[in-house]
Amino acid sequence: MLTIGLAGILGALARFGLSTLWNPTTATLFPWGTFICNLLGCVLLGFITYTDRLPIPVKLQLPITTGFIGSFTTFSTFSYETVHMFHQGHPFLALIYVLGSLWGGLAFTWLGVRFALRSHRGEQLS
Repeated sequence: MLTIGLAGILGALARFGLSTLWNPTTATLFPWGTFICNLLGCVLLGFITYTDRLPIPVKLQLPITTGFIGSFTTFSTFSYETVHMFHQGHPFLALIYVLGSLWGGLAFTWLGVRFALRSHRGEQLS
């Protein structure tokens, strides 16, 4: 439990850092920081859960997936930012954010799984 919490702290700090880097002001219309964190989290989770080539001890798998990746990605901030864009008069941008997050998340998870499976078989990605 403690390792999950510590990994969660690291994931939250990483998300804060990326969000600060990509959204330096609140005047930024598109929430690139959250968008990038969520897509990176999807590819990481897809890869880590499908690979057995990484020497990750079983007792560290949950801290990495639930702790780090779980706090690195965020559904609540995504939801808030979407509603905020609607309230600020940017419904088209909000729709792009929702569709990009949904389809991008699925695509990036698929890529992570594909990387893991290819890595497992020792194949080159094409």
